Amino acid sequence: MTCRNAAILLKRYILLCFGLALMALGIGFSVKAKLGTSPISSLPYVVSLFSPLTLGQATIAMHCVFIVIQIALLRKRFEPVQLAQLPIGIMFGYMIDAGMWALGWVDCSAYWQLWLLVAAGILLVGTGVAFAVASGAVPLAGEGVVVAVCRVLHVSFPRMKIIFDATLVTTALVLSFSVMGHAEGVREGTLAAALCVGLTVKAANRFVVPLSKRFLS
Repeated sequence: MTCRNAAILLKRYILLCFGLALMALGIGFSVKAKLGTSPISSLPYVVSLFSPLTLGQATIAMHCVFIVIQIALLRKRFEPVQLAQLPIGIMFGYMIDAGMWALGWVDCSAYWQLWLLVAAGILLVGTGVAFAVASGAVPLAGEGVVVAVCRVLHVSFPRMKIIFDATLVTTALVLSFSVMGHAEGVREGTLAAALCVGLTVKAANRFVVPLSKRFLS
């Protein structure tokens, strides 16, 4: 690897880390809103409510499961470089806990204020996803497992992503009712995130893509 290639690779992971930091902070805002987390965070959030695990630790555990699923599905087609999803997932989990700590002072009660937190969470998560994708680095395990299923079942990514998110939300609801007797982590904010994060990514790409290309050049 030449020095230039090494520098570009380093820049890619700097972009990825920046995107993950934005996403982690956005998840923190969605949790503080108490109107439901994003679909991808719904299951680890519920687990964190009845277990000794923090939200970040539960997220790390979920990412580990996703990596195992990828290996089981792809077998020999699983590329060793994708194992980088593990340290990235661990870092992301600790970023989430750091974001929760940083937002510890946030305490809103009015419904309209809670929706402002939801909006901030959607904006940050969407922008973070845009930076993470633009980095061209190894994806998070949540995206990696969807890609793996698509390769095995020959299903389009958008369709499988919807099925994947719906499965996570359903599992979170079932687990929540089974353990706590009521729904937690899935509310109107979850639906808003499912509908608006993708639109936010598309809008953010207008400035994220040019900025990323300039940074990586």
